[in-house]
Amino acid sequence: MGEKTRTASDGSVPQALDHDPPSKEKLVPFGVLVLTTGLLTLVFGSKECSDFWGDCMRKWWQHARSSHRGIRRLVVYLDNGPKNSGVTRKFLRRMIEFADWSGLEIRLVYYPPYHSKYNPVERCWSSLQQKWNGVLLTCWQVVKQFALRMKWKGQSPEVHRITKKYRHEKPVTKKEMDYINSRIKRSETLPKYDLVIKPRNPRGR
Repeated sequence: MGEKTRTASDGSVPQALDHDPPSKEKLVPFGVLVLTTGLLTLVFGSKECSDFWGDCMRKWWQHARSSHRGIRRLVVYLDNGPKNSGVTRKFLRRMIEFADWSGLEIRLVYYPPYHSKYNPVERCWSSLQQKWNGVLLTCWQVVKQFALRMKWKGQSPEVHRITKKYRHEKPVTKKEMDYINSRIKRSETLPKYDLVIKPRNPRGR
């Protein structure tokens, strides 16, 4: 609860709070923008972390694969945040798991530091914020309805939710990291910004 700093003249009855009242739920967004179609998918969850990223990619592909039959390679453009960088062990573990689960070859391409503004999905966030500007995002139903109201390239986004509670991510051991490194092919010139992960069982074979 916010701090009670404004009181009646006798100091007995609080009249206001310094901050907004606490929300019922904490929801963070994840977005996938398909550049070829302009279709935006928004997934909301309880915490931004590498495991959340991995679960969001799975949920997105579960809904998207039927309209992308024949796709064997996925190029993912990302900023260089601490939860999804090209050297974040837990994130790389989840991307290898995603490649093996989906059968897709995954290429991770990163924008240089301080250049995420050139990523088209960043402009989607601006459009989304305009829809709920000034609204208290206190529960999932409010968040969902406002997210569905936004438009990108004339289309409403697909909106999903992951209810899993993310608390503690399992650390990556040295042995696991050796395996992760064996699965990743890095660019010779930009090893932190251009990575390829091949699946164990490629689609279509």
